[in-house]
Amino acid sequence: MATYPAATERYTKPAVFFHWATFVLVALAYLAIEVRGPKGTDSRVFWSNVHFWAGSLVLALSVLRLAWRLWRGAPADIDSNALLSFLSRLVHLALYLFIFVQPLLGILMINAGGHPVTLAGLDLQITLVGPDPAARTFLKDAHVLIGNLFYWVIGLHALAAIAHHVVFRDNTLRRMI
Repeated sequence: MATYPAATERYTKPAVFFHWATFVLVALAYLAIEVRGPKGTDSRVFWSNVHFWAGSLVLALSVLRLAWRLWRGAPADIDSNALLSFLSRLVHLALYLFIFVQPLLGILMINAGGHPVTLAGLDLQITLVGPDPAARTFLKDAHVLIGNLFYWVIGLHALAAIAHHVVFRDNTLRRMI
């Protein structure tokens, strides 16, 4: 397999930052929702706040990340067969959609339940829509389904990066580190 000079084929420092910051925030959002505890407990309040903050920051970073990507682009694709290139683009598109759609669904779900999303420690309340019990049920189901589905998509993305490094021995992983 081909290798490429690191200086010319790497992602820019801001792109690398956006990638890994998004990774940490998504992981934190998943962790928070998994360990939040039963309703009515201090643990639930704390971890729900962590989840809201992480999701809101993912959304904010996603806007900056997309703007950077549109402005600066990405390194040229590493040579691979057409199927792998197609799958790579499909997974990346799904990941971009996820980092925008999932936080928005979460905000809409909380709003449709009759509450603003409140970010602890800030005098900021996010309200995009009013109360709607029917919409809340749909939004919650979609938020949970997409969250569960993306455990697999994120895992596939990570496994592909490892495969490129260990099996194909190309610079795919190195370009994002």
